[in-house]
Amino acid sequence: MSKLSKFFLCVTLCELVGLAATPITMNAITTWYATLEKPAFTPPNWVFGPVWTIMYFLMGVALYYVWTKKIKSKKITKKKAYLYFSLQLLFNFLWSVIFFGLHSPLFALLDIVILLIFITLTIKAFFTISQQAGALMLPYLLWVMFATMLNGAIVLLNP
Repeated sequence: MSKLSKFFLCVTLCELVGLAATPITMNAITTWYATLEKPAFTPPNWVFGPVWTIMYFLMGVALYYVWTKKIKSKKITKKKAYLYFSLQLLFNFLWSVIFFGLHSPLFALLDIVILLIFITLTIKAFFTISQQAGALMLPYLLWVMFATMLNGAIVLLNP
């Protein structure tokens, strides 16, 4: 498989996870989500689509760097990096299902904390394989930290 094919596969995989959650999210935005009390620092709804598209793209590029990096050391393995990446992607998807689909900000908060743990583990594993891959995951970590604060504030404002 060519490097270009690997690149498109990695980016497409990540973007598809975001796309898969979109119908669940969009159905709740104008109905249930609109009725929630939100903190003053909540961005306008239109911000989330472009930001998440960029985050999924960066994740895909990071995955591509890990996949295509030649490893000389026997001590470094990609298996753990792939596992953490897969788990963070799963918890990323599940957050939309729990928050928007099940209308459960509290359980979504639990999910997003687990997501943060797996993002952190992914970044650590990626950095051992490729500095670029690890660095590309940092904006995602920061965005999910912000999303965690937003989710937590929604839980507090909507008992």
